Amino acid sequence: MPTSKTEPKTKKIYYSIKEVAEMFSVNESLLRYWEKAFPHIRPHVGSNNVRQYTQKDIDKVATVYNLVKVRGFKLEAARKMFNENREGVEKTAALLDTLIAVREELTILRQQLDRLS
Repeated sequence: MPTSKTEPKTKKIYYSIKEVAEMFSVNESLLRYWEKAFPHIRPHVGSNNVRQYTQKDIDKVATVYNLVKVRGFKLEAARKMFNENREGVEKTAALLDTLIAVREELTILRQQLDRLS
């Protein structure tokens, strides 16, 4: 499992919509909907209509995911918040990812310590 939702194990230039959906445990249709609701999410679409997400696209999806799924904002409120304070929202999402990763590491350490007792 990646250390955070936005950093896959293997670094690639492009990721498919299926791979991105799996990173966030959401449906591909939700990602397509978010593309319409949040104009800043614009993966490259090839001639065969296959979406290709870059790491920047994935970071934008992570920000929307944080606002909508983690923090519980309605789409309109998330869009407004993103448009008014994009940098702050992105920093908050990155910080939350870091905190989640730290919590996971601490949980593992606690389990290891419990086994020693």
